[in-house]
Amino acid sequence: MTLPSDAATQFDPAAAEQMEKIICDLGRMYHERNEALQEVARAHHEALFQLAMAAEYKDDDTGVHIVRIGFLAEALALYLGQSRSYALLLRKAAPMHDVGKIGIPDSVLKKPGALTPEERQVMNRHAIIGADILGKSRIALFQLAAEVALTHHERWDGHGYPRQLAGNAIPLSGRIVSVVDFYDALTMDRVYRPALPHEQALEMLQAQRGKAFDPAIVDCFMRHSTELLALRLSITECRMNFADLVQAEQRAP
Repeated sequence: MTLPSDAATQFDPAAAEQMEKIICDLGRMYHERNEALQEVARAHHEALFQLAMAAEYKDDDTGVHIVRIGFLAEALALYLGQSRSYALLLRKAAPMHDVGKIGIPDSVLKKPGALTPEERQVMNRHAIIGADILGKSRIALFQLAAEVALTHHERWDGHGYPRQLAGNAIPLSGRIVSVVDFYDALTMDRVYRPALPHEQALEMLQAQRGKAFDPAIVDCFMRHSTELLALRLSITECRMNFADLVQAEQRAP
């Protein structure tokens, strides 16, 4: 057996320096790649958020409704014991719940009276349209947003749409957003009625416990209704927007 020569076992400074340079270059490239991916995701999110805003404007809303939905969904998720990472993701995904309304004709969306059965079928398609728009991305945020869009009109009793899911078969994201969307819609001015008082909205929410909404989520909302009302008022008064919605820090307890 031939033993390695002293020359072969000697430390080669040039090779070590070259290896260190390669490692540094790979680290820099990895960091730049991650920054580029984050920027693409943010741009994608902002574009879809603006599309959601357009859908809200079509429905004669001011746009602040969808920002409140994000923060209220985050807060309720935390009160339910969900992780901060999940709650933060839901905050960013929830405002896109009705993005599919962009595909509904104004003749149906803005009809002042009751919808016919045929028009109701057209209106209900916004859940599937929204899920289709959002679900084309493999980014986790948009996958969750697609889930919310598809399921936030399902009902606990199985009489919702589009799939007539019932109980825990409805994803948690959809169950949370359906509650905060219901409450916030009741307590804001609409073209066909003024905002309802906080107490009346809570009574109407309680009446749908176990029917439209998950009983545990309704109970949690009722326990923390004072804090949720304060959060809602703060969002409106501070005129929070997309920039506030996507910032890293948590605004809920």
